[in-house]
Amino acid sequence: MMHVHQQGHRGSRAPGRSDERVLIYHLRDVVKTREAEGVAFKLKVPSLQIALGEKIALIGESGCGKSTLLDLLTFISRPTAVGAFRFRPEPGAAPIDIQAHWEKKQFNELSDLRMLRLGYVMQTGGLLPYLTVRENIGLSRRLLGLDPDAVDELAYDLGIHKHLDKKPSQLSTGERQRVAIGRALAHRPSIVIADEPTASLDPIAAQRIMALFIEMVESLNITVIVASHAWRHVKSLGLRRLKLRIHKDVDGGVAETIVSG
Repeated sequence: MMHVHQQGHRGSRAPGRSDERVLIYHLRDVVKTREAEGVAFKLKVPSLQIALGEKIALIGESGCGKSTLLDLLTFISRPTAVGAFRFRPEPGAAPIDIQAHWEKKQFNELSDLRMLRLGYVMQTGGLLPYLTVRENIGLSRRLLGLDPDAVDELAYDLGIHKHLDKKPSQLSTGERQRVAIGRALAHRPSIVIADEPTASLDPIAAQRIMALFIEMVESLNITVIVASHAWRHVKSLGLRRLKLRIHKDVDGGVAETIVSG
């Protein structure tokens, strides 16, 4: 049974107000190009709108540009061209012009946005091996000066409370992914990005942990974007799938990917 506190969450919204569609992301004519060893790739985003509290799936084969899009959405990678790129982390707030931050070289502001507003679940967990489970989950809260007490409650919800004083090396792969989920949610971000979060697990464990993850982000009204190569794996969890079209070059490599939704 979930018992996560929802009061005070930056992205909370009153029940019954589903008519209010607050866009957390608004992208128009965003392009990212890259070239390595003579191979060129272009990611085009003609139009992308993601509302606060939405559950989004980005499904595609390896190398199709999923990680490139995630790097744009987490302000790690600067777009090559932009029509509009706005980020509104909470209702009532003025939208933030992300492209203007890049143009003005406001890198510290972008870093602060990442730290405060975003959570990230990596495929391999990405836990710090020298920290305990408690310290790994509470890392973002400690960096932001938040009360560390929420870590225990979160660990109970994730079923890992008995492992709080262990190091990651003492846990199973599934348990480490639960810790990674806890760390991403601990500071109550506006959005959580999950890049192939269960790829290293067996299908049964993957489905169980993914269902738990989605249940938790729903209970906190946190927007989530899950990148995966398998639609069947997340389809039953009610995620909205972004449209993704791939154009390949004469050698069969991905030359251009167009994402919209």
